[in-house]
Amino acid sequence: MFQTTITYTVRVLVCFFVLASLETDAQANAKDAAIADSAGVDEHLGEKVDLSLPVQNHFGDKISFGDPLKNGNPAIFTLNYYSCASLCSVQLNAVLQGLKDMDWVPGRQFNMLTLSIDPEETSSLAAQKRGTYLEELGKEGASWEFMVAKQQVISDIADQVGYRYTYDEQSKQFAHPAVIMILSPDGTISRYLYGVSYSARDLKFALIEASEGKVGTTVDKVILSCFAYDNSTGRYTASAFGLMRLAGVVTMFFLGAMVTALWRRERRLSQQVSE
Repeated sequence: MFQTTITYTVRVLVCFFVLASLETDAQANAKDAAIADSAGVDEHLGEKVDLSLPVQNHFGDKISFGDPLKNGNPAIFTLNYYSCASLCSVQLNAVLQGLKDMDWVPGRQFNMLTLSIDPEETSSLAAQKRGTYLEELGKEGASWEFMVAKQQVISDIADQVGYRYTYDEQSKQFAHPAVIMILSPDGTISRYLYGVSYSARDLKFALIEASEGKVGTTVDKVILSCFAYDNSTGRYTASAFGLMRLAGVVTMFFLGAMVTALWRRERRLSQQVSE
């Protein structure tokens, strides 16, 4: 009887700890889900970022967020934090690869802007991050603005571009989306590109659109006319209509060249006969 009582008690305790463990796991999963849901993007295409907001650049100078845009060029803009060893590094490395593959140089045809979402980070840390990425980029004359700001400014800019993030006390990390924003020279949000891979083609097309054709060669613009931004993939894909239109233009060009060549030939033959 005593042995039976002990066995029953042990079973009850085991069930209790199992149920407690399941409840703890459920709570942890619910918390993780809540954190994940709080990070995301609400697109504000066509709206403007306040370019007058005060930030600090990698030199420690107090500037306005829009100062780098005064050269009249569009910008690639990212929100990250410099001490992040996970998603931020993966995303910035993806941006870096896209910049490497481009035949443009940041600071010349376009601007490259990154703002930390951690108000505790300093301009000296921003300078270290900038130095690392510019060295890795390896393009002469390249510029990449790494900025820090106070919490209110960070929140204002994040709200204006629809960038939702949160801080997880348990992991001591920020939960945030992987996205870059393309800004026109006046701060208008022109395009969002998602994920952790950014092709040179997509970056260039988005910048040409943001500049309203003011940057890029004629060939770039002709190629862009054959592509369209796909909202479902967050990428530029070939447009059937654009390809048909380009094919039509090329066909008309060759027909025109052929007619001109035939006309010149007939004219030469006529001149020879008359002589």
